Amino acid sequence: MWPDYYYIILVLPTLILSLLAQVSVKSTFNKYSKIKCSNNITGRDAAALLLRENGVNDVVIEAGQGSLTDHYNPGTKKIRLSEPVYGSQSIAAVGVAAHETGHAIQHAKAYGPLGLRSGLVPVANVGSSAGPWLAIIGLVSELPILLNIGIILFSVSVLFYVITLPVEFNASQRALKLLKEKNVLNAKELTGVKKVLTAAAMTYVASALTAIMSLLRLVLLSRNRGYRR
Repeated sequence: MWPDYYYIILVLPTLILSLLAQVSVKSTFNKYSKIKCSNNITGRDAAALLLRENGVNDVVIEAGQGSLTDHYNPGTKKIRLSEPVYGSQSIAAVGVAAHETGHAIQHAKAYGPLGLRSGLVPVANVGSSAGPWLAIIGLVSELPILLNIGIILFSVSVLFYVITLPVEFNASQRALKLLKEKNVLNAKELTGVKKVLTAAAMTYVASALTAIMSLLRLVLLSRNRGYRR
């Protein structure tokens, strides 16, 4: 196997960035999870309030396992809040719960990028797992068809990561706006929420960069081996 300098130059820095982003989001969440909201509202209650105020009545809020595993599932219309969020009255908990509620509101209002991302999930899952392997096998075995199929599949996965960015940023913007408009948190508390959500957003940015650089690496490797798509 030839030396993979593209991996070292393109992909490795983004993996380091992803690691730093993960450390940052955990550190920021832990910091603000120790600061209680002045109105004593829990993450679960904040989510329920924001859903109700936006006329979204068909979404279920559930307690989930683990930490920072919070998510909204458009297929089941369920917001699942992790243990440190569901029953907690911290600034971090309310911020994360509001963010996931933002996704539910996106769904209710037919926010385009969310629908597109949801539609890409099946192909993106296959592309992220099988795409790079098919491309590498195609390179090693000198089978251009496998290489091209792998790159195409992985391209869909990269598109998924890119579309995720506006979806996540918009959910955070909705969360901050709603928390302010409904007087759920005061100005100082909103500053803490913004820091938590910004740190979380950086993990998505880092993931998208890793995906883009990984795709670029495959394309450059294919050209260096004399293949053309």
